[in-house]
Amino acid sequence: MSKQKLQPAAVDADSGPASDRKNVMSATLRRRIVSMELAPGAVVDELALSEEFGLSRPPVRELMRQMAAEGYLELEPNRPARVSPMSHQSLRSFFLAAPLIYVATTQLAADNATPEDVARLREVQARFRAAIEANDLQARVLHNEAFHCEIGQIARNAYLMPSLRRVLIDHARLGKVFYRSPATSDMQQDLERAVEQHDEIIEAIARRDPQRAGELVRSHMELSRRRMTEYVVPEGLDIPIQF
Repeated sequence: MSKQKLQPAAVDADSGPASDRKNVMSATLRRRIVSMELAPGAVVDELALSEEFGLSRPPVRELMRQMAAEGYLELEPNRPARVSPMSHQSLRSFFLAAPLIYVATTQLAADNATPEDVARLREVQARFRAAIEANDLQARVLHNEAFHCEIGQIARNAYLMPSLRRVLIDHARLGKVFYRSPATSDMQQDLERAVEQHDEIIEAIARRDPQRAGELVRSHMELSRRRMTEYVVPEGLDIPIQF
């Protein structure tokens, strides 16, 4: 597989201390992966990253090992790093695990949320709503990921958070794939319903109602699952058969 060309980072990677440049590289590489700018299975060039962000090879390798542990990359001996693939098996695992993880984290968030937590969640939701209204696909995917990640932070469970982060990587990548085609009226209705569901989830968390929060996020996941299924298995063409 050929190496995928990377777009320049949005900031000047040559300025600032090495720790700042490493943070910029971390945020940029994660964004490129979840936005599908780096496709599943694409080679990630360690030397190119070193040159782009003005870092020596050791901190680049350290960050890549960390990202591999989080599920963004795959590292194998004597082979270049690659973006985590999206295979049939990984997608099956995603659809089995995602509802369980979303429900658990959302219910815990409803148990633990403070008024400050809810305020931060509303801020993330405002950005998600703005992305929907602006028909900004990339912002929509990234802010949806941020919404559920914020819920995970509110849940305050060190065992669930790594699993949630891994699920969110593929949820974001799937969203980028099946929502990139021109929006139909049916798809737009689903997007508007997703915004409403986010609002309802926030209210359930604010009321500290874990049962309702869990029910809502399960319905929210079902909306995504149905849309993903329709993308993967489209309706057949209606072609008349003549003899």
